[in-house]
Amino acid sequence: MSAPRWLSPAEQRAWRTHLALHKLLMHRLDRELQEHALSVNDYEILVNLSESPEHRMRMSDLADATIQSRSRLSHQISRMEAKGLVAREDCHDDRRGTFAVLTDEGWATIERVAPDHVASVREHFVDRLTDDQLDALVVAYEPIVEHLKKLR
Repeated sequence: MSAPRWLSPAEQRAWRTHLALHKLLMHRLDRELQEHALSVNDYEILVNLSESPEHRMRMSDLADATIQSRSRLSHQISRMEAKGLVAREDCHDDRRGTFAVLTDEGWATIERVAPDHVASVREHFVDRLTDDQLDALVVAYEPIVEHLKKLR
């Protein structure tokens, strides 16, 4: 077994800064969404459904899109169904398949909450960076995202 490749001070700083940013930003966005009785996971599901044709997605595709296990997504959808935000519908092409469908209440919620959420993303992230810094983040993160997608 080879010796571990410890992180250099610069690598350690970059890694820990990334972790802190992710945790702090998600915590802040989650707290602000709670004012609308939503979690970050709820909001992500509503966004995915609102952007999908007919405001519906197969549960398996939604789990992949939100990077959740099928079991965890099923529990999440059950909580959202209880709030009237989504509904489940059988897939007529595949008896084993189920769709998650955005309800009228879910659509009204995303329309009401999205402006506040976008303002929060701007305040806590986008507006803190220059256009060049945003471009550099995309350039830096895209290859990592693609690498990790292949491993799923």
